Amino acid sequence: MYPEDLRQLNKDQLIILAQELREFVINIVATKEGHLGASLGVVELTIGIHYVFDTPKDLLVWDVGHQAYIHKILTGRKDVFHTNRQKNGISGFPKRDESDYDTFGVGHSSTSISAALGMAIASKLKGDHNKNHIAVIGDASVASGMAFEGLNHAGVTDSNLLVILNDNAIGIDHSVGALKQYLTNAKQESHIQDNIFEALNFNYSGPIDGHNLEEIISELKRLKTIKGPKLLHVITTKGKGLKQAEDNQVVYHAPGKFNADTGDLHEEISTILPPKFQDVFGHTLVELAKRNNKIIGITPAMPTGSSLKYMMEEIPDRAFDVGIAEQHAVTFAAGLATQGFIPYCNIYSTFLQRAYDQVIHDVALQKLPVIFCLDRAGLVGEDGATHHGVFDIAYLRCIPNLIMFAPRNEIELRNIMYTAQLGLNLPIAIRYPRGRGQITNWKQPFEKIEIGKGVKLKDGNKIAVLSIGSIIINVKDAINKSNDSNGIAHYDMRFIKPLDVTLLNSIFNMYDTIITVEEGTINGGFGSAILEFAALNKYKNSIKIFGIQDTFIDQGTVRNLQKSCGIDVESLTQSFNSLLS
Repeated sequence: MYPEDLRQLNKDQLIILAQELREFVINIVATKEGHLGASLGVVELTIGIHYVFDTPKDLLVWDVGHQAYIHKILTGRKDVFHTNRQKNGISGFPKRDESDYDTFGVGHSSTSISAALGMAIASKLKGDHNKNHIAVIGDASVASGMAFEGLNHAGVTDSNLLVILNDNAIGIDHSVGALKQYLTNAKQESHIQDNIFEALNFNYSGPIDGHNLEEIISELKRLKTIKGPKLLHVITTKGKGLKQAEDNQVVYHAPGKFNADTGDLHEEISTILPPKFQDVFGHTLVELAKRNNKIIGITPAMPTGSSLKYMMEEIPDRAFDVGIAEQHAVTFAAGLATQGFIPYCNIYSTFLQRAYDQVIHDVALQKLPVIFCLDRAGLVGEDGATHHGVFDIAYLRCIPNLIMFAPRNEIELRNIMYTAQLGLNLPIAIRYPRGRGQITNWKQPFEKIEIGKGVKLKDGNKIAVLSIGSIIINVKDAINKSNDSNGIAHYDMRFIKPLDVTLLNSIFNMYDTIITVEEGTINGGFGSAILEFAALNKYKNSIKIFGIQDTFIDQGTVRNLQKSCGIDVESLTQSFNSLLS
């Protein structure tokens, strides 16, 4: 189906289509996994937009893209939707090279208004005054600074821009902040006094019921005739149409596999599994915070994903969800640090990119001891190119005054978190992966880690492998499976910055061939640091670097993506064997 087919249907048929779309998405996501609740909440809204507007001629931009499954199905991708988020399948987010209907690639929040405004200004400059430009943004995303920047600019233009505020009071976790309270008041009053959007020169309408197709279509048709910037406030329910998703919106944002008939999650087998790294962080932070009343926890809208929720539950006055505001989170942490507090600022690796200036200008330049905990570092799997945390080593390593550490396991994560709060004179970034580790008895007594010191894990007499972080598991397995495991020495360098110069000098004097392995970009990454060390010290050793090549990595399982990058066990084994021969 395409939007032109949709426009041939009558009102009753559209209502039936809405039900069929919900059932289709539920059935696919139940077995293939993905983002469920957000798309269920915008079924009628998506139908209404494509019914009223002449997409793709009229340009539609989705914010974040969690909610774009219905959009994809209605724009010719129904037959391939079962490949959603899989390797060589369609992306879980709008993507420009996937469809003409995907006008702007997304994955991170709060970009839609700026992008749509750019398109609207472009249309005006081309002399096309009839084209419509629609940005659909959620109430959590509109509170972000970039969204306000876009609103602020749009309000002083006469651009043909429609911002649709999809207000369901939740992002991934529940929305926070003063704007949330403002929107709550707007829902309760027919016209809130001193409307913030009207103050920004937007023609405000709403709020309307986002599940009433007739009302949506009627209002969109009316707004289509109004020139200049306008904002439609739409009230929706995340997870609409699946009771469990409505009742437990956080879990059903991306619930994994579940029973499509009942909506119930599959029961987990009761075997004792190693913890997720995020939970090691969350529980360890609570443990440390109970011992040290200077510790503060901070997350930009990811209390569940980062597991800061545990501290928010037990020590709520020292744990802060600041909303989708990575820049604010970093400088907020910097402000706390100036006053003697110890902020643990937990931001996904891919999202810290959004606060790069603040890391440099507000933290590192001033030598403020902020502790950055970079969750989801490395390849994250099915969320794809917008979410892989593969750039952090390269973009942080060049910043003066910044320590960078990658724990190889859960115990190392605990120990570096413990070490950091003992008192550092510089900021530190701790990068760790998505998913589970390997150790079940991870809750060991704390031990202080000496800053800038690596460790030898295994002796060898031919080549040396240097790794950092959890990719060590693949390296160890590959060494064990190699043709001559006794010939391979293995070192966990632990610190990307500062490097253990003493250990490196010993390694370079002992081995002719040195291999580096990382789950980060080769360009500018850990291997590059080793090359720089060799050049600076005039070493002539043969150095082989394994990591993420100079390309954006699409979606797929972590194992498949590691294989495509040559850092899975089998690929590393073959590489080691070729260097041993």
